[in-house]
Amino acid sequence: MKLHVLSRLAVAGAFALTAAMAPISLVAQGTATVLKAADAQKLLPSSVYYKAQSAPSQLRNSGGLKFSDGYYVLATLVDTSGYSSDVAAKYQAYFISEVPIKIGSRSLPAGVYGVGFIGGNKFVVTDVGAHDIFSVNYSTDEAIKRPMPLQFMANPAGGYRLYEGRKYVVITR
Repeated sequence: MKLHVLSRLAVAGAFALTAAMAPISLVAQGTATVLKAADAQKLLPSSVYYKAQSAPSQLRNSGGLKFSDGYYVLATLVDTSGYSSDVAAKYQAYFISEVPIKIGSRSLPAGVYGVGFIGGNKFVVTDVGAHDIFSVNYSTDEAIKRPMPLQFMANPAGGYRLYEGRKYVVITR
């Protein structure tokens, strides 16, 4: 009889612990605040380093996310006119993530990257040395009413979208 009571208590205790931990995991995932260019440009540098060069960032074309735990994901378009055509073709924006995220189905560790929407329906992520890390397919949103050169928006299915015009990728944490 004592064994039966102890096993019931163990099950009840495990259930209570699981229930108590659920709000903590929900808070850790949290929601993010979408930053407009005016907010993001306060955090971004006026020039950025990529492939042994410094280039001016287009702070008017920037945006980001601030997660509920205070970490950021930021992006700004970059003036790539001084880069070779092969680099400029895939490097359009400077991308900073203070936490690991997912872009599409691919995991990206915290860090500083170059990103771009390129031909073949691809969004490419490179390190600051211009070495490809990965690419994912991007989607196109024909319904967007006012496309911007770069912006973040909430994704109706969860997560957030990083847009370049009507092209976008989904970012989740």
